[in-house]
Amino acid sequence: MSRAKQIRNRHRRRTPPGASPGTLTVAPESVQPQIQVFTYSAERFVETRHAALTDLATPVPDPAVRWINVDGLGDIPTLQHIGRTFGLHPLALEDTVNLHQRPKVEAYDGYLFIVLRMPVSMPLEPGTPSDRLETEQVTMALGRDFVLTFQERPGDSFDPVRHRLRSTGGQIRQRGPDYLVYALIDAAIDAFFPILETYGEQVEELEDDVVAQPGNRQIARIHELKRNLLTARRTLWPLRDMVNALLREDSPLIDRQTLIYLRDCHDHAIQLIDMIETYREICSGLIDLHLSSVSNRMNEVMKVLTIIATIFIPLTFIAGVYGMNFDPEAGPLAMPELGWRHGYPVILLVMALIAVGLLIWFWFKGWIGGDRK
Repeated sequence: MSRAKQIRNRHRRRTPPGASPGTLTVAPESVQPQIQVFTYSAERFVETRHAALTDLATPVPDPAVRWINVDGLGDIPTLQHIGRTFGLHPLALEDTVNLHQRPKVEAYDGYLFIVLRMPVSMPLEPGTPSDRLETEQVTMALGRDFVLTFQERPGDSFDPVRHRLRSTGGQIRQRGPDYLVYALIDAAIDAFFPILETYGEQVEELEDDVVAQPGNRQIARIHELKRNLLTARRTLWPLRDMVNALLREDSPLIDRQTLIYLRDCHDHAIQLIDMIETYREICSGLIDLHLSSVSNRMNEVMKVLTIIATIFIPLTFIAGVYGMNFDPEAGPLAMPELGWRHGYPVILLVMALIAVGLLIWFWFKGWIGGDRK
């Protein structure tokens, strides 16, 4: 199965048309859920790597915050149990398992429901064909004392946030769940920076290759790079709008101090979009540059062949004239040179002088060896 078909199958809508709102339908290849729970405050920190569903109903001691991270969406009863435990609306759970959602923010009774996307694959080093950029849907529920996150599969960009939670004295341990949501969104957005930096290095290398050695390999790399940039653009444009919606959301769940940090996320998203647009324009220019380079190389080849053919035109004429089978004894004008003792070397010398003369003239005109003017 091709990579494009795998991506299409993973993101296609599986809920039957006309199904009841809140119907949950997951892909057969979905990963079984693994639950990780972080309960923290300024003084205490508890981490449960493989939490049971019964652990989720334990009350959170005030003023602690609980982060429940679910990796995998392959078990509907587990998702429904989590939804009942935290009072999630059936439509929110439906958006969680439908992986084609755009980043967005929706306000429900007692919590905010957030959808975003983050990268899950890194590009290869410059000098090699680009790896296919893939993104993963992440859904969040921000409550009064909890943050609930759902991911398609294990592996994410949130390890720096986990490290900060495990470290004592960090600001994240002293703030509420809204600050944790900011930290997760910021980690998802910042994960694009190293990817785009690598794409920038690939663009620079492609610029040199297209000029020096234009070929089909460069065209394939340019199209692969443009496809990855398009994937990043489709992720970051709505992600920027989602952060902007959080900034405008007048919700008691988001502290005013957290809005300052969310504005920084918004700025980062704008920076990434600017980088993407710049690289996309350069890639479009590289295609034109590739076509120009191929055309120039073809013109150079045709110029060399034309020069060679031009040199041999008079030589061929002379050889053709003396290749005619006239008898010199038939008359004084019947090619008397054929009976001359030094006729053959003289004709060769004349042909050589003509070839050298033409080369000198071409050089003087700047047609070979560079422009003399």
